[in-house]
Parts: sequence; structure tokens; C-alpha cells
Amino acid sequence: MAETHTPTERTDDVRRAERDAHLARIAEQGYTVIEDAIDLDLVEAIDEDLRRLERELQVVPATNAFEGDHTVRIYNLLVHGALYEQIPVHPAVLPVVEGVLDRGCLISSVSSISIDPGETAQPIHADDQLIPLPKPHVPIVCNSMWAITDFTEENGATRIIPGTHLADGDPDFFTAYDTIPAEMAKGSVLVWNGALWHGGGANRSGERRVGIAMNYCAGFVRQQENQQLGIPRSVAAGFGPRLRELVATACTGRSSDTSTSATRRSCWTRTATTGWPGTSERSGAANSASSPRNDRDHAKIPWARGSWPWHPQRPAGD
Repeated sequence: MAETHTPTERTDDVRRAERDAHLARIAEQGYTVIEDAIDLDLVEAIDEDLRRLERELQVVPATNAFEGDHTVRIYNLLVHGALYEQIPVHPAVLPVVEGVLDRGCLISSVSSISIDPGETAQPIHADDQLIPLPKPHVPIVCNSMWAITDFTEENGATRIIPGTHLADGDPDFFTAYDTIPAEMAKGSVLVWNGALWHGGGANRSGERRVGIAMNYCAGFVRQQENQQLGIPRSVAAGFGPRLRELVATACTGRSSDTSTSATRRSCWTRTATTGWPGTSERSGAANSASSPRNDRDHAKIPWARGSWPWHPQRPAGD
């Protein structure tokens, strides 16, 4: 007698097969594109709200070689409303990330990257480049780029070098490399191993290219944005259970690893920061606020944002 499956079981089987296919591509090439992953209503809502935040926060380009002279970035998006809480836990993306790292992974940072017309190509880099480990190594960073607009070669789609996550070294900041554009339609998501060589493309079009850099790291790696200090407790208290785990304010207690190491490190991260030391809701909110000049000014407070030069990860993404 033929084996039968319920519609839910068939759907689950398809999702597992799709996830496994994405994981196989990441293992081999260092990246994958999840096409049409995000509902376009959510994409449009994010695009509109980012424009609101840019106006209200008066965000301007950082004007440095890495972040760009014509690129607008808004950091620490989780403090800016429930709309952004959907991003880290999206069911089309998070299972792929968990497959690269494990369920004990953490949110490293959530930011928007809008490459405006006239921007030049970003230096090629790896997002784990400043972490002093011999390469190649097991994945410790897994990042993603949500296409809020179409990503084309003309408007600055992320440039990648397939297979370089397996290289035995890192790219040179001042060297030009042969790359390919990760072109994708809005609503799609690029996911890559943090060791992959990549960079934002030059925007030679008349339209801006908007993406959300949703970045994750292994549970034992220091996050780019200090979630405990950057997110007021009153805001984090409203997060769903999985999001609280990802910002390390709750213990997962689960891992794909049969050992307890992932559970221990996730619990330790939470326990080590119990009480959100050295801050209060007031100071946490102040740390996440944007100045008129640039949303990244709070990085000057070393305990508010774990970023270079103190931190072994640069601001990741494009």
C-alpha cells in the first residue's frame, strides 16, 4: 500500500528540501539566494518606514572608505518599531541561518543599507576577517541581505566571489578582484557564510538600492551591536520568545548539536548579562538614539556598540 502524507507533512517536506538545497549551495559556493522569500507588502512597508526614519533621524552617509560617501545606513533597527521584529525570525530565512550556524546563534546586527546613485564599489572584504582564526574554519558568522528594492548590477547589487569562504586567507582591502553581482528581485534574500569575499557594488543608476543587512553570529562570538545595551528592556520585553533568544535575553535550551555546548553558551550569554549591567532603560535608549549627523555616532561609546576598532567584526553587509 502506498504511503500517504497530509498536506502539512508534504509542505514540511518541501520546506526541508528547499532548506537543504540552500545549505548545500552555501557549503559549496558560500552563498545562496532565497527568491521571493518576503511578502511584498512587508517589503513596501519597510521601504516606506526607512524613509521616515531617515527624515526623522536626519541620517546622512558616514563618508568613509568602508561605509561609503553616498550610502545611508540606519543601525539598531530593532529599537524602531514592531515592523523590524519580523526580520530576524522570518520563517523563510532563519532556518537556513540555523543550518549554517546552529539554533544557538545570535543576532549580530540589524541595519538598513541604501546605496544611492553615484556610490562607488565598496572594498571587497569578509565579514569575519578581523577574527583571528586560521582559515578555512567552520562558519561562525552567517549574514543576509534583504532586497527591499531590486538588486541589479547597475544599481549596486552585492558583489561576491563564489567559493572564497574556503580560502586560506582574507582579501586585501586595496586590491581589485573579479566579482559577480548577486542580482535578485525585491523580496528575495541573499544569505552567505561570513567568510565569503564580497562587497557592495557601485550604483551607476538613477535609483537607490535598498537592503536590510540581517546579520547573525555563533553564540560564542561577540555581537556587532550590543543587544543588551542597545535595546531598552521595555522594548525587549515585548519581543516574541525566539527573538528574545536571538538577542540573548532568554536561554534557548535547545540546539541541533547533541552536546550541551550550544545550550551552555546561549544560557551563559544571557546569564552573564542578567540585569543588563551598566545601563538602564534611559541609558539604553540614549545609546540607540541617532544624532543629527549619523546614526553610527553612538559607536563612539565603546560599551554601546561592539564595533571596530574594538570589535573583531566590521559593520557587516555591503
